[in-house]
Amino acid sequence: MPLVNPIKMLKNAQREGYAIAAFNIHNLETIQAVVEAAWEEQSPLIIQTTPGTLKHTGIPYVVACVKTAAELYDIPIALHLDHCESFETIMQCIRAGYTSVMIDSSKLPYHENVATVKRVVDIAKLVGVAVEGEIGRIGGTEDDITVDERDAALTIPEEAQDFAQVTGVDSLAIAIGTAHGLYKGEPKLDFDRLSAIREKVKIPLVLHGGSGVSDKDIKETISRGICKVNIATELKVPMAQAIQDVFTANPKENDPREYMGKAKEAVKKVARNKIQLCGSSGRAWDGIR
Repeated sequence: MPLVNPIKMLKNAQREGYAIAAFNIHNLETIQAVVEAAWEEQSPLIIQTTPGTLKHTGIPYVVACVKTAAELYDIPIALHLDHCESFETIMQCIRAGYTSVMIDSSKLPYHENVATVKRVVDIAKLVGVAVEGEIGRIGGTEDDITVDERDAALTIPEEAQDFAQVTGVDSLAIAIGTAHGLYKGEPKLDFDRLSAIREKVKIPLVLHGGSGVSDKDIKETISRGICKVNIATELKVPMAQAIQDVFTANPKENDPREYMGKAKEAVKKVARNKIQLCGSSGRAWDGIR
């Protein structure tokens, strides 16, 4: 089936108290891994790419591969552009077939952030593409966008409410203490802040920096209103480890099908666990058909 706009799946998750796992992919094997995992779990799926991944793979290759996966497996799959600062890249992805985009202008002053996001929303809505915005700053690094811990600002509930209403975004990424990449220590999430934001913001809420957060804390964020959990680093680490293990066992291995095959299985295992953690197993078509 064609790629879908993710809003129906996210709104149903919001109503029913679970979340959709959104996986950042980098190549064919990671696409295959997360799609097979979602199919086996009968879960809706959001596949994401950062601008850095698009520079590596090329937009047409990503779209062709993900569209093919959607045709092969009878589950709803959305293709989302994650953390993009470039208006031009967003327009290229929309034209190529992406069904959701994130305009990341969170480093701008509040009113400039609002104006930039609203510009994208006004265009995307005309062609049925969802838009995710971000309010507050999430620590760590995503591609070449870095936020130091001392500069990271948590989302203000009242500001989030105004931002969602004025911009018209379909979903909102919030900062409650998570970070991109690997954590230096145990993350401390502000659950009360999340509850306050959920009380004021009616659209689906997104948790970035989900890799490395404990299962207990992920479940707590979902119970308090998170509807989408982004997973990136926790796919890359086992993938790299699986490849290293192959070459440790056989330094002369030269068959990509061997080492990338092991990498794919490692990613798939993590993806299934994350889908189960988010509670979306068996909900592939809930609220969509």
